[in-house]
Order: sequence, then structure tokens, then C-alpha cells
Amino acid sequence: DAKHLVPNKMRDFFCTINLDQEEVFRTQVVEKSLSPYFGEEFYFEIPRTFQWLSFYIYDKSVLQKDLRIGKVSIKKEDLCNYTGKENWFMLQPVDSNSEVQGKVHLELKLNELITDNGSVCQQLVVHIKECHGLPLINGQNCDPYATVSLVGPSRNDQKKTKVKKKTSNPQFNETFYFEVTRSSSYTKKSQFQVEEEDIEKLEVRVDLWNNGNLVQDVFLGEIKVPVKVLRNDSFQAWYLLQPRENGNKSSKTDDLGSLRLNICYTEDCVLPSEYYTSLRNLLLKSSDVQPISASAAYILSEVCRDKYDAVLPLVRLLLHHHKLVPFVAAVAELDLKDTQEANTVFRGNSLATRCVDEMMKIVGKHYLKVTLKPVIDEICESPKPCEIDPIKLREGDNVEINMENLRYYVDKVFREIVRSSISCPTLMCDVFYSLRHLAAKRFPNDPHVQYSAVSSFVFLRFFAVAVVSPHTFHLRPHHPDAQTSRTLTLISKAIQTLGSWGSLTKSKLSSFKETFMCEFFKTFQEEKFTESVKKFLDDVSSTESKEPSGVSEPVHLKEGEMYKRAQGRTRIGKKNFKKRWFCLTSREFTYHKQQDKEPIFTIPIKNILAVEKLDENSFNKKNMFQVLHGEKPLYIQANNCVEASEWIEALCRVTRCNQKRLSFYHPSAFLNGSWLCCKATTESTEGCARCTADVPADTQIEIDGDRETERIYSLFTINRSKLQKLEEACGSIAVYQGPRKEPDDYSNFTIEDSVATFHTLQQIIDIVEKLNESHEKYQKKRSSSAKYGSE
Repeated sequence: DAKHLVPNKMRDFFCTINLDQEEVFRTQVVEKSLSPYFGEEFYFEIPRTFQWLSFYIYDKSVLQKDLRIGKVSIKKEDLCNYTGKENWFMLQPVDSNSEVQGKVHLELKLNELITDNGSVCQQLVVHIKECHGLPLINGQNCDPYATVSLVGPSRNDQKKTKVKKKTSNPQFNETFYFEVTRSSSYTKKSQFQVEEEDIEKLEVRVDLWNNGNLVQDVFLGEIKVPVKVLRNDSFQAWYLLQPRENGNKSSKTDDLGSLRLNICYTEDCVLPSEYYTSLRNLLLKSSDVQPISASAAYILSEVCRDKYDAVLPLVRLLLHHHKLVPFVAAVAELDLKDTQEANTVFRGNSLATRCVDEMMKIVGKHYLKVTLKPVIDEICESPKPCEIDPIKLREGDNVEINMENLRYYVDKVFREIVRSSISCPTLMCDVFYSLRHLAAKRFPNDPHVQYSAVSSFVFLRFFAVAVVSPHTFHLRPHHPDAQTSRTLTLISKAIQTLGSWGSLTKSKLSSFKETFMCEFFKTFQEEKFTESVKKFLDDVSSTESKEPSGVSEPVHLKEGEMYKRAQGRTRIGKKNFKKRWFCLTSREFTYHKQQDKEPIFTIPIKNILAVEKLDENSFNKKNMFQVLHGEKPLYIQANNCVEASEWIEALCRVTRCNQKRLSFYHPSAFLNGSWLCCKATTESTEGCARCTADVPADTQIEIDGDRETERIYSLFTINRSKLQKLEEACGSIAVYQGPRKEPDDYSNFTIEDSVATFHTLQQIIDIVEKLNESHEKYQKKRSSSAKYGSE
């Protein structure tokens, strides 16, 4: 959320997340507020290098361009200082002096020259080679040029490169010469003194600019290098462009408001698969360890400050290797030991409940789409007023009509859910089956507990959450507006209550926090609701096959708006870029003029030969990729680097088994009679670059096992001191079996069997030490091959 935003009057605000200056996500618009609450969460892989993670607050305008109020920019190196905790950040002003990204490649040399009269003077040689990753200007590639200056207390010699048109990666390759020191005949001081004085105070400054033609040139960044560092050697390096110092003196930075963020940033170096064999095997046998609290997977959750950090990679790894169900059953049984009352079964944030939550998010995406998407679309596209809280009713609203509308939507959503058991993924059913039987075994005298054990997940933590935030679960491409969000919240509350086993009895109505919800639920006093819930819970927690008979429907994988280059199927007309709605299913890849319209163009999945990135120089556009199929390549531009990466990954995954996949492709386009990459003049010439390696072979679940194991190794490394504390605790318990000494050291840990836990801990520490050595060797090799002149 944000507070005290300028201007000091109620406005409509939204916030964007940017990698450097490239927008990758934006929040919904919060209307009429000075302290907007966004409350949104974005999880994404970062597919490229970056310098800054930035957040911009915009004032939404209907008629004019949206106004940037201010920003928060955090340097990549500083992200670890803020990770995992909430922080308030003061908004900084936005101007061209601070909007900087990219790097420049320089070679600097100091030469000694002998003049005609025999004296020695020095000459500075600056070779500006190229730049990389300059920002877009108004959404387009810039027209960059550089000024190279030698600056001192009493001199400013400046030279300028040629302008390079429409590129974010200009190749300059220009050399400039500057006289540094003059011979002693020019001064009363000795030549040595002049050299010392000048060189100590001189610096090379390179400024990058966008050529504005008829408007003012825009500053793109600068670098400064003291001349004194060049005394011994020529110096060649990449320099990250920096903001101009004191570029915004006149702007006040304390009156723009502030933004509260919770950032979780991780960066892992994934080694080849064989390095992880020992750790992977130790984690995968966790469900066989007796007791489960002595297993490596359980110990991981014990030592991590936030269990969620451990759950995410752990669930993915166990899913990838088909080991999740027995592990969840084992930790759920441990959870139930501490549960005293049947009506609180699986209501906390334990390791078991978080594992099931994460599993449902990963494997239940398609299930949510086929079950909820049609009705969520109807609610968002033709909304009816549903507010039933008397305090929030607008003037002219009729509460009886609103209640009827809400009842209509709740009935429809509920009906879709209880009919959907046939679509429930087998893995979810297997987990629910385990939970149901474990709960019944723990509370044998309560006939309802076997149902509440399942409903607490499938209704409360799955369907109700997806209803209230459909964009998070990719059920809607855009955020719903404020009124629709409120409707979805009310429907979600109703679904939670309907799904809670036995909650529709009269005695439970009094437990509603809101009187208006109590009144609303008086209309649901019907046995058919509880019977429908019971039958649905029976179905989704049985181990029978859930596959429907007949031909299965195509699985909907991804959709969204992008730009495609005209295919050129007709001879006339310019091949320009047009905005289209793209849709990917397990059968075909299509694009449409608008969402929900008939497709204009269809490529069957079996016909896709390769999906690869496209070089920026083809059309001077970023974030482009190509889909190679029977006809000409389909060239597509995504809206940002994250989106491009996600589309390429999804298309690669669904086409990985195609028979005629290509081994080689052209990384650039065929334009004006030749391929830009290899200059071949025949369009049918075989590609000049090898296609990228195969993606992981699991189409339905997007998991890289090595990456998840590396994350777990990182977590063990970060929490090494806790591993040692746990080891000491086990030793203390094993030696001294009486009342525990110094309980503060290990009272927070679950130690059921100190010997078994101690044995696992020794294995973990040994494996982590070996992986530490492998990482150190890699980092040394990496640092010796990379050279940056500045941060």
C-alpha cells in the first residue's frame, strides 16, 4: 500500500513493477484515495540481467497520459537487505537524470609521446566500443550517441560519436585522443609536478544521450573514470551507466508520499545435475524415515524462519519425483497428533497445510480453469450489483435485488464446483484420500471430521481463494474493478461457508461476524446443499480414476495480448505489427482479433518445429520470439521480458515430443532478400544456429528438479547455525535423558528421535559442505572470466 501521495486530493492510483525501466506487472487501479491499498502479490522468474527493481506510482488519467507520481528503486545488490520483511520506502522523483539502465564497453590507455623539442607529454586514448541494454524512449528503441570528455578543475575537452539509429545496443567503435600533460616548456613548474597535479584531478566522463532531432536530447546515463588508475596499463571493461549526480537538486524528495513493499528475492547458481545427487536422494527418501521429524525435508522446514521458503522448492521437488503424497501423509499425521479438537483439523499454517496449498496451486491450475473460468467471466463481463452490507449500499440500491443477484451467482459457482469432481486431478484426490482417512483415524467418534479435513482445503484454501483473486490464478487476464472485486469477495465468503461441513445448521448462523451475511444465509437452510457438499467431498477424496470417458477436452495452457508481424500471405500491403489475442492449448496455438472471437490463424501443436528468441536487430524491437512451423515463421513481440520468457517456455514444453523438431534455426529474420544472421540469400536455407536445449520433460508441471534442489541447498546454507543448534540439541537429549537442560536452545524444534535426527543432520551438513566447495570453484572460475570496470 501507499500513503500521503501527492497531489493532495483524491485520485485514482496504480503501481507498476519494473526491471530497470521495463514494466513487467501492474496492479489494479485503486479509485479515489490518497493512501491506496493494493494488497497484490506477484511471483515471477527474472529472465535477464538487471540493475534496479523499481516500483512506480501512477495517477490514472482518462483523457491524458498517466502521470508518474514517484518511484522506489532498489539496486539489485541491495535486494537481499530487504528480503522477507515489510519496509516503507519514501517515493523519489522521476526524471531523466535518474532513469538510467544499460552498460558501455570502453578501452582506456595512457600513451607517452615525445614532442619535437624532445620533451615527454602524455596522451589519453579512449576507445568507445559499444553499449548494451539502453532504455526504450516512449516505447521505442532510442537513437543514441555518446559524448566523451576529459574533465579537470580548469578544463573540459569534449568529443562526440556519431548517432546510431533505432537501437538499444549501439556499436560505436570510435576512438578519441586527448592531451593530458604538456611539456615543461609550458610552465614554470617541473614536468613531474604538472603531471602529478593534472592526473590526480582529471577524469574521463562518458555521457550517453538519445538524439531528440527536433526536441531536446534525453540523458541516458554516464560513467566517470579517474585518469590516475590508467598509469600502469591500458584498461578495458564494461561499465554500468549511472544516474547523473545531483541531477534533481530542485526536487523535494520528502513530500511525494511513501510505498510499503514486501519483497522476497532469491538468486541461485544451478550447477550440473550430478552435483545434486546426494542431496536429492536424501530429500526424496524423507517419507520413508521414521519418525518423519527426523527426515531431511522436515528438518528443512524446522530451520527456515519462514516455512513458506522451504515449502515452495520442497513440494516442487517431491512432485517432480512422484514422492509428494507419502510425505504429505506423514507430516499430516504428525500435525494431527497435536490437534485436540476435531473442528480445528488442518486449520493452522503447519508444514502439512502449506504443502497441500502449494500442491493445489501447481497441479490445480487447469482444474480451476475448466470449473470456474466461465462463471467468473460472466461475473466480470456483465456484473450485477450484489452489495448486501447496509453500510456500503449506494444511493438507489435495492438490497432485496442485490441479495437475489448474489444468490444467483453463489448458486452458479457452487453448482459448478460440486459438479466438477470428475475434473479434479488424480494427485489432489490421492492427497485428499490420505487426509480424510488420517483424520477419521485420529477422531474415530466424530463422523463429520473425514469431510471437514478435505473441505478445509478444497473449499476454503482452493476454490474460495481463486474466486476472490481470479487474476492470481490466471482465470482473468486483468484485475477486476472495485465493484466486481467486492462481489467476488461476497461470493467467496459464501462458498467458504457452504463448503464448511455442517455449517448450515441454525446453531452456526449466530457465529457469522456480519449480521447481513447471517440474513443472507437464512435462505440456504436446505438439506440439498449439505448433501451436494458431502457427495462432492466423497468423490474428490476417493482413489478411483477421474478420467472422463470419450475424447478429452484440450487443456487450456496460456492466453494473453501480444503483437505479431503480418504473415505476408498477400503480396500487397505493408508487413506491420498488429495487436492480437493469443491462446495456447494442448492442441493448438491460435491468435484472434479480440478475446472470445473466432481465431484468425491456427497452428496445430504437432506442426510446431521450434520456438526460439528473435534477435532484436531484426525489427529493432525487444522481447521478440519466433514460432517455426510449416509456413513462414510467426514473429511475435511480447509486452515485456517476463512475458516473453513464459510464452517461450510454455510453447517449448507443449511441443517437446513433436516428431519433426528442428535442430537448427535462424536467430534473425529474412528481410530484403537475405537472412540478417548468416547473410544467406535463400529463404529455405537451413538455420545457422543450434536450437536451444530441450526443456524439462514434464508438460503439466513446470519443474526444474536441479533448480529446486539448489534452492534447498541455499536454504540449508543460510540456516547453517540452526542446523548446528539442532545437532547440539540432539546430542544433549541423547546424553542426558532426564529433564531437558537449557530448553531455550532447542525448545522450538520438534525432536521425536534424537539419534535418527542427529544422523540425518550429519548427512545434511556433510552434503552442504561438499556443495559449498563446488560453488566456490565455480565462482572463482566465473570471476576470473568476468571483468567490470564499475558496479
